[in-house]
Amino acid sequence: MRPAPTILHLDMDAFFAAAEQAAKPSLRGKPVVVGGLGPRGVVATASYEARRFGVHSAMPMAQARRLCPNAACLVPRFSLYRTVSDQVMELLGGLSPLVEPLSLDEAFVDLEAGGTADDSRSAREAGERLRRDILMTTGLTGSVGLAGSKMLAKIASEQAKPDGLVLIEPGTERELLAPMPVRTLPGVGPATGEHLRRAGMTTVADLAEAGEDELVRLLGKAHGGAIFRMAMGHDDRPVVAERDAKSVSVEDTFDVDLHDRVRIRMEVERLAGRCVRRLRASGHSGRTIVLKVRRFDFSTLTRSETLRGPTDDPAVVREAAARLLEAVDTTGGVRLLGVGVSGLADYTQEDLFAQAAAGERHDQDDEPAPSREPSPGEEQPPGGGVRPVVDRRWAAGQDVHHAEYGPGWVQGSGLGRVTVRFEEPWSVAPGRVRTFPVDDPGLEPSEPLPLVRPPEDQSSGPASRPKSRSPAEPVPGPPASSPGDGEAVGPSGGEGRSRP
Repeated sequence: MRPAPTILHLDMDAFFAAAEQAAKPSLRGKPVVVGGLGPRGVVATASYEARRFGVHSAMPMAQARRLCPNAACLVPRFSLYRTVSDQVMELLGGLSPLVEPLSLDEAFVDLEAGGTADDSRSAREAGERLRRDILMTTGLTGSVGLAGSKMLAKIASEQAKPDGLVLIEPGTERELLAPMPVRTLPGVGPATGEHLRRAGMTTVADLAEAGEDELVRLLGKAHGGAIFRMAMGHDDRPVVAERDAKSVSVEDTFDVDLHDRVRIRMEVERLAGRCVRRLRASGHSGRTIVLKVRRFDFSTLTRSETLRGPTDDPAVVREAAARLLEAVDTTGGVRLLGVGVSGLADYTQEDLFAQAAAGERHDQDDEPAPSREPSPGEEQPPGGGVRPVVDRRWAAGQDVHHAEYGPGWVQGSGLGRVTVRFEEPWSVAPGRVRTFPVDDPGLEPSEPLPLVRPPEDQSSGPASRPKSRSPAEPVPGPPASSPGDGEAVGPSGGEGRSRP
């Protein structure tokens, strides 16, 4: 343990949902749920207003709608989230060269390595300054934990939520941890927690009292010993600036089980193409191709093939994934498919494969199936939201721009019409709502706007309201959604309806 709380853990507050609220003035202070909107969609993040109704991440979206029927349910806009994440990580890099990102919205920072802090006072000052800078740069809030170890810094940030800072003084670890449930400790998941509960251990104090020998007997030498040390407040894991990727993968859950073998193969090939694009973006190649198939009865099969050398060639990965599919029985239907590459390297052995011609032919973007909503972990096309297709489908939360009314976002769609609320992140009041035919030539997908107004625009005064043809004229409300024809947003008792 360090003698000073110089390890910082930052966790942005309800990140995806908070970003949507910051981008959409009409949703501020109202329940927002971000995730897949299809029948099998899963919640990625819920705002604190939605959490009060019991909504949480990884919950089926259908259940979230039942618990909080007035919530705005939106598709993820990963291009926006990545942009904001880059801004936050840049601020963390200003504190220390040792920054360990855990996800888009979470990271550890070694303040001592950056010369930023060497005692409790300087660590607290650095944490408070970071929170102010994040708010000023992104318009969002983050919670900060400070402690002498990574484990305790993460516990502190959880206690600080939302929008707070908690510092754990070295020497107080045992007293702090004692009453906490065993699941608080890293490495104690549901299975280990249940095993310990059956042995009569439910708190960290119980683990410390049981002793190392007993935990080793129950959990094994490595795991039991590590859990005992953490129960005693000891965690010497360093902050690691570079986290090497072990694999790259993509997967999709389908709204309706796939039965057509040709369609299943097409989806596998499409996923292989996406996987290779992500692989190349990370600067890697790989030698083991992995196929994941979840069948209609929720049984999951994984098949893999190891090549003679690492590759990032889309044709090779497609062909390997297709071969793996041939050995899988898909009778009865498939609800999820995934393709991954492991055994990563930073080079390829192209001489082992006849790739050149096939690579030119196959290395093209694959269009996603138009009948499927994106899953929360899926890569999004530029501009966030859903890639426009021939039938002009619009997803709730998608960024759009109208030739006359300017920037806005899709509030709902159905029965051949789409309802858009025209507002910007810096609008002084909720924007106006208009309804258009889905094929309106003036309406186009657009890039997300920044959450904080660019400095060069601030001199022009308050953001103007979007113009309308007749300000006094009532705006027709959006039609009710029909299955498969779009999603309607309805936050806080009626935001899904158009207002004049």
